[in-house]
Amino acid sequence: MPESTQQQRQIWLIFFFLGIIMLNFPFLQIFNRPETIFGIPLLVLYFMVGWPASIVVVYFFCRTLGHNDNDPDA
Repeated sequence: MPESTQQQRQIWLIFFFLGIIMLNFPFLQIFNRPETIFGIPLLVLYFMVGWPASIVVVYFFCRTLGHNDNDPDA
């Protein structure tokens, strides 16, 4: 297996485990408070910001992979 493929697999595993950690007990308990920001409960805001942010990070990672795959010098 080429080195870049192994490295990509490791990065995808990191993304996967970070996603699981972000949706598990300790983080959810941190944001499960009665406070609100602009009338939005903190836990809901965590989901509304955290989920799209994780999608954007994966999107930019995929774009970077696409540019590297098309580069004949890589």
